[in-house]
Amino acid sequence: MKPQVLQVATNPNRSFSIRKDSIPNVNNRWHCHKEVELVHIHRGSGTQFVGDSIRRFKAGDIVLVGANLPHYWHFDQEDKADSSLQPNLLPYSSVIHFTEDFWGTQFLLLPENKMLKNVLEKAKRGLVLHGAIGQEVGKQIENVFNTEGTFQLIALIQCLLLAQHCTEADYLSSLGFEYDSSEFENERLHSIYKYTLQNFHDKIKLQEIASLAGLAPNSFCRYFKYRTGKSYSQFLLEIRIGNACKLLINTKMNIKQICFESGFNNFTCFYKKFKALTGMSPFSYQKAHISN
Repeated sequence: MKPQVLQVATNPNRSFSIRKDSIPNVNNRWHCHKEVELVHIHRGSGTQFVGDSIRRFKAGDIVLVGANLPHYWHFDQEDKADSSLQPNLLPYSSVIHFTEDFWGTQFLLLPENKMLKNVLEKAKRGLVLHGAIGQEVGKQIENVFNTEGTFQLIALIQCLLLAQHCTEADYLSSLGFEYDSSEFENERLHSIYKYTLQNFHDKIKLQEIASLAGLAPNSFCRYFKYRTGKSYSQFLLEIRIGNACKLLINTKMNIKQICFESGFNNFTCFYKKFKALTGMSPFSYQKAHISN
């Protein structure tokens, strides 16, 4: 699968790119670029695609995406709707882009920089940074924005050195992930993602989504599993449960309302699926997050 290749703009007075994104879904396509990307989500939530990883993201998440690793962040429609009325709720993030050799072709070859080279290698699978490490990286990202000159470089290096402490559990994409070079495959998978994210509240028939991809149902199931590492039904379930998690935390809807709003038409089924995926009941999940 060939993602859309994007050009990252840089300031003539800076060797790498920094920006604050306040437009939801500014790059709402499956894309890649030669630059490494470091993202800190300050506000907003949605679905994150990195390589063959598909998962929910939320405010506070920090993700390091390696060079040429396909990805995109799809913000929830509700976040975009709310922001039109309440500007302070507008999803936004800090984004840093840099090429692996922006500090010179010999820099990473220095024996003292072995850790930097290692973390850039890890980033090729995508890394999510959380806990104490994520908090420290978040502070250093802000230092990149709030300082100038050499101090910016030092702050960026600190971000990467902290990311070096990630574990196997922090990887996003699978070890063997590869993407097809066909532009047609890129468009086909993007259309599947887009249609699912727009229609998961309703019943999606297998024949329907397979037809969108131009495949017979059985062929579609094999195709999706091969491309993403999971079945389409599992993907759809994760999207729906993710939406339910967001509604449990952010709204006053009762749990049965949330069940139907998230695309389930049977409360017992919703309860079982929710507990299987999150490890707790909807009520326990809501109580735990509200108390925190």
